[in-house]
Amino acid sequence: MRAEIIGVGTEILLGQIANSNAQWISEKLADIGVDVLHHQVVGDNVDRIADAFRLALSRSDAVIVTGGLGPTQDDVTRDGIAAALGVKLERRSEIEDFLRERFAGLGREMPAINLVQADVPEGARYILPERGTAPGLVCETADGRVLYAVAGVPAEMREMMENTILPDLVRRGGGAAIVSRVLRVTGVPESGVAELLDDLFAANTNPTVAYLASAGEVKVRLTAKAPTRGEAEDLIAPLAEEVAERLAPHVFSTGDEELEQVVGRELRARSKTVACAESLTGGGLASRLTRAPGASDYFLGSAVTYTADAKRDVLGVSKETIDGPGVVSEECAREMAAGARELFGAEVAVALTGVAGPDEHGGQPPGQVWLALDADDAREARGFRAPGDREQVRRWAEQAALDLLRRYLQGTLTS
Repeated sequence: MRAEIIGVGTEILLGQIANSNAQWISEKLADIGVDVLHHQVVGDNVDRIADAFRLALSRSDAVIVTGGLGPTQDDVTRDGIAAALGVKLERRSEIEDFLRERFAGLGREMPAINLVQADVPEGARYILPERGTAPGLVCETADGRVLYAVAGVPAEMREMMENTILPDLVRRGGGAAIVSRVLRVTGVPESGVAELLDDLFAANTNPTVAYLASAGEVKVRLTAKAPTRGEAEDLIAPLAEEVAERLAPHVFSTGDEELEQVVGRELRARSKTVACAESLTGGGLASRLTRAPGASDYFLGSAVTYTADAKRDVLGVSKETIDGPGVVSEECAREMAAGARELFGAEVAVALTGVAGPDEHGGQPPGQVWLALDADDAREARGFRAPGDREQVRRWAEQAALDLLRRYLQGTLTS
């Protein structure tokens, strides 16, 4: 079964709210094996809404529309449905009674404007809400397609989806399962991942292989469709093992965990403590390490030393290093890590220094990053040039430092 999701609301087009409803609905449809092939967003205009519905119904078996079912003048989804289907709106007395009772239960008199919520396209069924006042709609076409309209308020939308629409779609022929597993990779670019998995990408149609890149990370998404969730997971399992083997040791999670969660688990498992020294990231690395509950078991502190004087006075970076190779150098990163380890009494410390940009600093170009790790049994430093704007460079640096720590803990520093 093919589905399309349409969000109605000029506020979405203006960027005033995010269309989180579409994301939630897509996830739920995947769970029952319904393929979502298109998303649309359309403003509060009857003609454009009707055009969007006609297009969706021409290429999908089921269309789910959110928003525009309220009582105000800009709530025109009902009118758009009627125009798209070539029918009139008719007022249902039983919905009028429901609305009056709903307002009476709240101790309020119903404004007359709410009566438009009792208007239903001819031939349509309605869904009375358990919360709110906006009834949903179920409109079937002569050729067996169906259009569902639900409120834009997330809680009201979810109630109608879970209680009425998802079960109805299963009855109509959903009933399969689409399952995805995400392997998260760092330390290798998207093009490198694609090259290593090229034959798997080309050869697999179920499961499929897809990539999503962000600063310092690539997500490899494996998706399978089968009659049941268990069968879909069985299809994914051997492919996931092959992908993890090819991309090792760059895969840090096969369960869609954040890198800092993986590092925290490794630190706790080995009963090790960690400290940080940060320059260009300004405390971002410490913030990520402390995001997980229980971080106080392993995180001791971070020294944010943004200036040369702070690096010298707080971490003991030598004058020779500051005056020589400079604060953006391998030598400085190594001395910062050693200083943080001593300052906090940690068993392992990681340090970051670099140029976040947009301007160069001390003769070093924007994006230049140096990181170092210091422990009794390992001392490691690495440098690289991160792409992107200031925030992307900072994210790349944080990812690299966390991954250096992960690989040290897992014993894969040299691989």
